[in-house]
Amino acid sequence: MKFASILSHLPHKTAYAHCDIPCGIYDPHASQMAAHTIIRMTQFLEEIKRDNETKVEHDIARVTHIKEEHGQLVEEELETLQNDYFKEEHYKAHKNLKDLLAKGVSLSVKTRQSIDMKAAGELLEIVMQIAEIFYKTKNVPSKRVKSTYPTELDIVVPA
Repeated sequence: MKFASILSHLPHKTAYAHCDIPCGIYDPHASQMAAHTIIRMTQFLEEIKRDNETKVEHDIARVTHIKEEHGQLVEEELETLQNDYFKEEHYKAHKNLKDLLAKGVSLSVKTRQSIDMKAAGELLEIVMQIAEIFYKTKNVPSKRVKSTYPTELDIVVPA
């Protein structure tokens, strides 16, 4: 039996990464947009009208699926920044960075486990604080501006 054939019978799990080069392309924007999406999906779940049971089940399933996907995206984006971008000198200069990253992942999990607008808002705040630190590490001034999203909440952008 060939080695490749043997490997095909072993249990395996697919691993995903931003980039194995490393490419040097990092940006906190995707995590901010995902956090806004979690807030918006939480709003939708709170607003679903309960007048048609079949439609309600369908709507809840769709909205929950999107909220789950974007919660996972927040985690993946924060893990990429943590594992590939932020270095020891960043952690020394920004003493709260490790805690912010851990709290961001924890809140992402919490927002997927519940319909909790407070947790979703806290997640966005944490992600924005991480974005502000990210831009500081690049010596790029940043600012909070009102997003154009239906959440009508802020987003951190280069100044």
